[in-house]
Amino acid sequence: MDFAQVIKDRYSCKKYDGTPISVEQLDSILAAGRLAPTAKNLQEQHIYVVQSPEWLAKIDKLTPCRYGAPTVLVVAFNKENVFTYPGGKHQSGVEDAAIVATHLMLAAANVGVDSCWINFFDPDAAAKKLGLPENEEILMFLDLGHAAEGGKPLPNHTSRKALTETVSYL
Repeated sequence: MDFAQVIKDRYSCKKYDGTPISVEQLDSILAAGRLAPTAKNLQEQHIYVVQSPEWLAKIDKLTPCRYGAPTVLVVAFNKENVFTYPGGKHQSGVEDAAIVATHLMLAAANVGVDSCWINFFDPDAAAKKLGLPENEEILMFLDLGHAAEGGKPLPNHTSRKALTETVSYL
């Protein structure tokens, strides 16, 4: 699919039909995440694939926002393997994990899989419930699946501010 079309058509799916995504689709999505750039190429991300009913039930206890997705990717990063930027105020973990997550989300759209970026959960409680190592922090969950009948973008999906309101030339 044309990249411009992927970014135009992709939306946050909030109603899945529950049918699984294929192994080939999942592999393609995960491969795109692996290719995402990270500061100093530290690749501090760790992606957890959740598909079993037992583990999906754990996700459901952490957030009401799974929307019936048959696959959830938990995007985390190693807090002990980040780059600290000059000035010491920022580290690369969150931004690198966000870049990885964006690659995953756009790759999903490219292979015909709907998705929704979920951050409506307590990351510390989620890490504990999912048994993640103490050195890892969860950035987000990414629902993956196929939209149910009637699943569609929110009414304001295509509403965008003019570039003149969001871009300034210095």
